[in-house]
Amino acid sequence: MKTRVISGVVLVAILVASLVLGGPVLAAALLFCSLTGMYEMMKALGAVTEEKPFPPAAVAGYAGAVFYYVLIFFTGDLYFGEAAAVIVITIMAFYVVTFPGCRSSQAIDVCFSFIYVAFMLSFIYLIRAGANGIIYVWLVFGSSWAADTCAYFSGVRFGRHKMTPVLSPKKTWEGAVGGVLGAALIATIFALILDPSRNWLPYTLTCAVGSVISIFGDLAASAIKREKGIKDYGTLIPGHGGIMDRFDSVIFTAPGIYFLIRVFLTAGVLR
Repeated sequence: MKTRVISGVVLVAILVASLVLGGPVLAAALLFCSLTGMYEMMKALGAVTEEKPFPPAAVAGYAGAVFYYVLIFFTGDLYFGEAAAVIVITIMAFYVVTFPGCRSSQAIDVCFSFIYVAFMLSFIYLIRAGANGIIYVWLVFGSSWAADTCAYFSGVRFGRHKMTPVLSPKKTWEGAVGGVLGAALIATIFALILDPSRNWLPYTLTCAVGSVISIFGDLAASAIKREKGIKDYGTLIPGHGGIMDRFDSVIFTAPGIYFLIRVFLTAGVLR
């Protein structure tokens, strides 16, 4: 328990420092998480093993993630979609030129791991690098980790009806509702603390929707673990598992928050 608490505090400290500093520090931190998370996911899917962590298709995936983060560091969100497509094409090209040494399932797993982990996590950087990113980036974690905490306590207190009895027996509908309401409340308080005259409704709605998305992120990662018969994706964070165990909901939430922020900025209700 003590190890879990210490590692959790260290993780939060590194996260906060990276988000506050932004720029190359955040890009480097997210790239590290992406490469580690990709390895964890590919290992769970069987695309790599501890004995063979660098088959050709996986090397293309790792290199693609590095290229992708360098690109968005210099160009922001100008070409991130095109870059992701090029990387997927490159991975499949490695599959072709190394055939039959590389299986199609292996190449597909690498493509999936890149999109699932590196691409999805990159939206944290894109939010932080955008207008008022230092403010909006906290909504990603407010609608995932904060919602998860609120869901836990409301589930313990009021939980009666199971959401997914087979996949995650401890999750209840009451807990989910508590998580959504808790995230919305925290976002509202956050907006009012920033500026009492600020329009708080977009923050409330963003975190409420983001918390719903985070539930599916958590369950999706759990489904893969259950299907593959593993307890944790990794052991990088003592007491918490790997990157995929700790950032499973954030991975889903980040793109959703990015999209909602862009919608609200375009509509002029965020500033």
